[in-house]
Amino acid sequence: MGNDANGGPRDPGSGRPDEGVGGIVVRAVTEDEVERWDRALALGFLRSHVESGTDYRRRQWEPGRMLAAVDDGRFVATYRSYDVELTVPGGAVVPANAITAVTVTSTHRRRGLLSRMMRGNLAAARERGSAVAVLIAAEYNIYGRFGFGPATRGHGWNIDLQRTRGLREGLPTVPGGRIEFLTMAEVRKAGPELHDRWRLTQPGALARDELFWQRHTGGIAVPGFDWKEPFAALHRDAEGNPTGLVAYRVDDTWDGSYPNCTLTVLDFLALDRATAAELWRFVFSVDWVRKVVVENIGPDDPLPLLLSDPRAATPYVDNADFMWLRVLDVEAAFNARTYGAPGRTVLEVEDRDGFAAGRWAVEVAADGTGRCTRTTGEADLALDASMLGALYLGGETVPRLAAAGLVTELRPGAAAAADLLLRTPLSSWNPDGF
Repeated sequence: MGNDANGGPRDPGSGRPDEGVGGIVVRAVTEDEVERWDRALALGFLRSHVESGTDYRRRQWEPGRMLAAVDDGRFVATYRSYDVELTVPGGAVVPANAITAVTVTSTHRRRGLLSRMMRGNLAAARERGSAVAVLIAAEYNIYGRFGFGPATRGHGWNIDLQRTRGLREGLPTVPGGRIEFLTMAEVRKAGPELHDRWRLTQPGALARDELFWQRHTGGIAVPGFDWKEPFAALHRDAEGNPTGLVAYRVDDTWDGSYPNCTLTVLDFLALDRATAAELWRFVFSVDWVRKVVVENIGPDDPLPLLLSDPRAATPYVDNADFMWLRVLDVEAAFNARTYGAPGRTVLEVEDRDGFAAGRWAVEVAADGTGRCTRTTGEADLALDASMLGALYLGGETVPRLAAAGLVTELRPGAAAAADLLLRTPLSSWNPDGF
């Protein structure tokens, strides 16, 4: 994004001059304007009382990626995007356009500002080669009209240790393995490599950049978000190689003279099942703890079944849809992932913005590799772009969407057949907000 030949601001991603609607211009923010953008962001998120986050925002700034709607010199809407790798079923990664910091001030709602920022940015992302776009939806009913669908779920557990008394017998161990506490500086050194290995095993996971590790280990403060140093424990195998990491905090609560503390798991990475079991044994053995809260873990993680009494695990209050996804390049996205069974299905996709519109044949070989191409053949299923996004990572099933009237079966049995193709052995999950 820049200026046109006459010096006017360009519409983000389109290359055409944006002369504004009602005098409001959408344009990129310069580095010198980051402080103003930060205050507009705080106002839009109802956090005008927090201190300036300019230093942190300047580290996020990239040319053309921080946008604002400007009305008479005042920033009245904000938007930011950045490039990130997304793991897809099978362990490959695709380039994704991650969208965040989206606000419109209360005085300027229903003027099309989000639509202008979103559509220009998505067009630019497609031109850069992003296969998909992702975001965290604060409200359910906003982003479907832009072709996004809920692609992962956040899922957690409350575990009563007085009921379960820990893990059941017979779970795997790591002979010669050990667990050690890390300082936050040590987490910044060991965490990135371990996470890079882990994220390739989890469809839906995003790469973590240096700023992520700085923020989550206290290396940089973000006003409005309280940070307290957690405990961090690293698991090593018999050869000393890191294979898992857990970060947690413990509240100091007593019932008279009896300890009644809650341990809250903030981050949990394990490269194998034996490491996971060792880390959970450690977590459940912390002194004074009577309740463990796991705020976010994979929806199909077997944690409750590891307990001596699975009924001791009850669902966490925030369990809900989490990361939403929008397919920008159908062929690049669907050719990158693997599939559950050989076969062929044809999808008729409606997309008013055009990125995914058309009829697409997905053909899967016996080895699980797939090929997606445009076709003029008869369609098996009809759906819109948002439901295509919901299905892409395997976090949703075709029969369930068909039963809800969100996918139309054009051939009897097509929903079940397509579900076999799109099925994944591990449900999609992204543990990280952005």
